[in-house]
Amino acid sequence: MLSKWLKRVGYTFLVLFVLVNIIAAFHAYKFTHFYADAGPVKKPQEMSTVDKMKAIFFGIRYPKSKVVDSLNIEHQTISLKTTDSVSLESWYVPKDSARGTIIMFHGHGSSKSGIVAEARELHAMGYNLVLTDFRAHGNSEGSVTSIGINESKDVKAVYDYIVAKGEKNIIIWGISMGAATALKAVDEYGIKPTKMIIEMPFGSLHLAVQGRMKTMGLPAEPLSTLLTFWGGLELGTWAFNHQPSIYAKKVNCPVLLQWGAGDQRVTEDETNELFKNIGSRDKVMIKYLQSGHESLFKKEKAKWVSVMSFFLNK
Repeated sequence: MLSKWLKRVGYTFLVLFVLVNIIAAFHAYKFTHFYADAGPVKKPQEMSTVDKMKAIFFGIRYPKSKVVDSLNIEHQTISLKTTDSVSLESWYVPKDSARGTIIMFHGHGSSKSGIVAEARELHAMGYNLVLTDFRAHGNSEGSVTSIGINESKDVKAVYDYIVAKGEKNIIIWGISMGAATALKAVDEYGIKPTKMIIEMPFGSLHLAVQGRMKTMGLPAEPLSTLLTFWGGLELGTWAFNHQPSIYAKKVNCPVLLQWGAGDQRVTEDETNELFKNIGSRDKVMIKYLQSGHESLFKKEKAKWVSVMSFFLNK
């Protein structure tokens, strides 16, 4: 009798284990894919019972981000090609008597439209700019994102384009995934920017998934481990090795690391760890007490402008 009961318990756990992994695999796939034909993502209160069940078991189809050209500064739309033959769309924004060129990278699910406010301010400070849609974002080619693993090739393509123009003062600015990806490009390709400004980079992809689970009100584990595992498997890589906090050790230029104290996705501990690991001795970390995982410029404009001006001018 006991033996039969134990078998039933064992089969039950096996079925649950398989079911949870199937669900995790679906969710990981949806998180790394964008769909041109997907409509706006509904809020939970707007979903029908059927919609909620589909979302729970199969994940949510996220629309590919769209570009709205609201820059209102004269600029050129250019196309760049990565080493793995992905076409990227960028805006090149020239400035008379420019002090250098800042190449700018947005976060996951966004586009170059999402960093227009910061771009206008940096242009006013005297810099040429390049704003680029990462692969699978905005008007760039593709539908699959690797949350910075392959996007490092996008950073290198933009960097090489500006080097070819003869620019000597190349500054990288990135937010969230854009910041994490820039760190990977330094580690992987040895690019050498004059300065780096990184806002809210995650310490590792696993930690980034943990942060996302927390913001959704879900237990961080074992979901984040399963999602990281399946996401990497589907992309053909070991996603646990994607660690911007380790990439930071290769950085040897002046670095400004910025973080919002109310950030629910990137913790203070992982931010401190990443800062500690930055290889450059010329580094500074600024915390924004009124901000979360969002545009620090839009939330605390005066402070952001002051800090950026000081860092760029020193």
